[in-house]
Amino acid sequence: MPMPDEIVGLLRSKITFKWSDGHETIYPARFLRLACRCAMCVEETSGEALLDPATVPETVRAKGIELVGQYAIQIEWSDNHSAGIYNFRDLRANCPCDACAALRTAGKIPQ
Repeated sequence: MPMPDEIVGLLRSKITFKWSDGHETIYPARFLRLACRCAMCVEETSGEALLDPATVPETVRAKGIELVGQYAIQIEWSDNHSAGIYNFRDLRANCPCDACAALRTAGKIPQ
């Protein structure tokens, strides 16, 4: 399981994960907020979205970022939501950069 060497993103519009291999994964803060999979944002049994994107401000920012073990982070958002957990494996595997997108297209998962 990958673990970033550094996470930069408090009160910023983007959250950057710096990995030990030198790669940087950059997510817009609002994208991560909308990707929350907690029980308040996604119905547990059906998987139906409960979070209305219109209720999340364009200016949402991370007010706090806490490690959850050595596998994930929990983010306290400026919209007062903090229930979601974002695991490092998915954050790296879903990196939105062009190089990682090309790997996924080729059937490879970024490590």
